[in-house]
Amino acid sequence: MRVSRVQAEKNRQAVIDVASRLFREHGFDGIGLKDLMENAGLTQGAFYKQFASKDDLAAQASARALESATRRWSAAAEANPKDPLGAAIAFYLSTGHREERGDGCPVVALGSDAARQGEDVKASFEAGIQKYLEMLGHWVGQPDAEDSADKAMAVLSTMVGAMVLSRAINNKRLSKRFLQAAAKSVMGLSTGAAQKGQRR
Repeated sequence: MRVSRVQAEKNRQAVIDVASRLFREHGFDGIGLKDLMENAGLTQGAFYKQFASKDDLAAQASARALESATRRWSAAAEANPKDPLGAAIAFYLSTGHREERGDGCPVVALGSDAARQGEDVKASFEAGIQKYLEMLGHWVGQPDAEDSADKAMAVLSTMVGAMVLSRAINNKRLSKRFLQAAAKSVMGLSTGAAQKGQRR
């Protein structure tokens, strides 16, 4: 039975959504097409009608994951407009985010994997990282200033590194300390966040 164009597009979007989550949980090479398609409720045979290759899906799933992460940063910032940077830091460097392997930051989950992928996957990551930096640039100072760009890069590097280290170890206390130390380090750029840090 032929699938309508509308249904085919819905199926394609479902596969991208599922892959976005499963790649973050298992890595690009940690899950096969059969399992990806089964999780989307489709057969493996349908894959090649929707995507040129697994690399094509990886690039689209990466873009979707980074878009989702950006929306979550925006939502955190909008919930605290007086201190958007503090809100983003509190959200990102939380133990809750640490445990969200399938829905958390794709740069943390897949950054080292992305470095070994093709140009399309790297382009998706580059676009998403540029969006992160743009948001952070607005929050740490004048968005077009060289100093703001450097601060945004330092904040992002610190937060991503802390989350990677926090997830990589068994010791829960040490894991939490990585998050707290990173928050303390970057909170100096946010008055409200710095005050929260002093109350800890």
